[in-house]
Amino acid sequence: MLPAQIDDEAVLWSASEADRAGRPLLLLLHGFNSNEGDLFGLAPYLPLEPAIASLRAPSHTGYGYAWFPLMADGVESAMTAADAATGAIIDWLDRVAPESRSVGVLGFSQGGAMALELLRRAPDRFAFAVSLAGFALPGEREGDERLAETAPPVFWGRGTADQVIDRSFVAGTQEWLPAHATLDERIYEGLGHSVSEQELADVAAFLRARYGA
Repeated sequence: MLPAQIDDEAVLWSASEADRAGRPLLLLLHGFNSNEGDLFGLAPYLPLEPAIASLRAPSHTGYGYAWFPLMADGVESAMTAADAATGAIIDWLDRVAPESRSVGVLGFSQGGAMALELLRRAPDRFAFAVSLAGFALPGEREGDERLAETAPPVFWGRGTADQVIDRSFVAGTQEWLPAHATLDERIYEGLGHSVSEQELADVAAFLRARYGA
């Protein structure tokens, strides 16, 4: 099996290489069976300060791409793949944006889980995370203790009608996040496994606060 890696040619950027020099970087991480174009559609609604990079997950699912297999198909294989995908994103950052002064992550569903995994892998490298309909993967990480000390800002939004994310993962995230982040938790009545206009407005406000806008 080939090691997980990010396809440079598939990355969607909001700015040219020259225009993103010296700006903070915001990574967008799509959900399961999707692609880099999914969340990139949110870019016009987000603050202009960061250069935005929307990444394609390394595993092809047939229809789209995934960061790791579904947890329902085996937790161990999912955790192994998530660890490899996290490393692939870090490697990509080292290669493409090693001197980025501030890196934030916004992910949906599986991408939201990956946003938290990146914080846990490199707690001093990422400034904040936005997890939309996402969850914290189970188990402990080497960076968890550091996260408990620094408590970076995390926006966690989810809907009351989301039938995709298992309730046990939601419960675990509710327990884990307050102890490891400065949490902005939002619950949207009647929202399924998606992002509403109100949630998008709340995310934009959260990001503006991060960039001092």
